[in-house]
Amino acid sequence: MVTDGETRPRKFAFLLVNNFTLLAFSSALEPLRLANWISESALYEWCIVAEGGQSVVSSSGLDIRPDMGLEELTRDTTVIVVGGRDIKQAITKPILTWLRRESRKGMTMGSVCTGAQVLATAGLLDGKRATIHWDNRDSFAEDFPEVELTQQVFVQDGNRITSSGGTTPSDLMLKLIAEAHGPQLANEVADQMIHTSIRSEKDEQRLSIPTRIGVRHPKLATVIHMMEENIEEPISPSILAKDVGMSTRQLERLFRRYLNRSPKRYYMELRLGRARNLLIQTDMSVINVALACGFASPSHFSKCYRSHFGTTPYRERGAQMVPV
Repeated sequence: MVTDGETRPRKFAFLLVNNFTLLAFSSALEPLRLANWISESALYEWCIVAEGGQSVVSSSGLDIRPDMGLEELTRDTTVIVVGGRDIKQAITKPILTWLRRESRKGMTMGSVCTGAQVLATAGLLDGKRATIHWDNRDSFAEDFPEVELTQQVFVQDGNRITSSGGTTPSDLMLKLIAEAHGPQLANEVADQMIHTSIRSEKDEQRLSIPTRIGVRHPKLATVIHMMEENIEEPISPSILAKDVGMSTRQLERLFRRYLNRSPKRYYMELRLGRARNLLIQTDMSVINVALACGFASPSHFSKCYRSHFGTTPYRERGAQMVPV
C-alpha cells in the first residue's frame, strides 16, 4: 500500500481527436492503471472525452466510446490531448473553445503525439517549451514560432506537459508517478510494462545518427548533424569538411564509402525530405517551402523535387488535397 503522496486521486481527462494514435493513448493510460493495481489504492482516476460524446476512431481503425463530451471539468483535472494522423483536420472550433475555457481554471494541460498541435492552435503553448512527434516537427516550427520547440521525448514547463508520442507517454507518466508517490512505485510499474529503461526529459526522440545510418564514424555523424541543423541555409561541403578537420576530397570519400553518395547528394535528399513534409503538413506556399529548404529559385526546387520524387511540388500539394 502507498501511504505517502497525494491523499486524493489525481484526475486525468484524455481528449481523443479523430485519427488519434492508439499506441500513444495506451502508453499514457496504462501506467496509471498499473499504479493503482500495484499500490492497491485509487491513486489515479481518468475519463475519456470526445467532441459530442461520440465514438472516436483511432488511426488503426479502432472505435473508442468516450465517457463524456466537451463538458466542464473540475479544476484539479489534468487534460491530455491525444493526437495522431491528419491532426489539422481533426481540430475543430468546439475543441479549441473547450480547451481555452478549461485552461482559464488554471488546470494542467498536456498532450501526446501530435496533440501539441491542438494546444498550440488554441494558444495554450505560447512562450512555453514543448515537444511533438519528430515527423511533425518541421511543420509545427513553421506554424508556431512563438513556441520553443525541443526534440526531447517529453517536456514539463509549468502547467504544460507535452510528450512526443509513440511509447514516450509512458516515460512521462512514470515521471509523474515517481514525483507523487516515489521512484519505487514508478519502477514497479515499469517492471510490469517490461519497460527496462525509463527515459528522462533530457533524452531526445530519435535514434542517434550513427544508429540511424548504421555507421559509427564520429566525423561523419558530426557532418550529418550539421546538415540537419542547417536546412534553410545550406553549408558548403568545403566548410563542412573544414569544420571536422578534413579536406573536401576526404569528406567525399567518407560519404562514398559509407553512404554510397556524395555529401552534396545526401544534403539535397535531406532538404527535399523536409520540403515534402512541409508540403504535406502545412499550408505554406511552394515558394516559401523552397526558401525554407535552402532553394533560392522555385524553378530549381521544382526540378530537383521532380528528379527525386517523380512529381512536382505543385502536384504533391494537390495530391494531398484529394479526399480519401
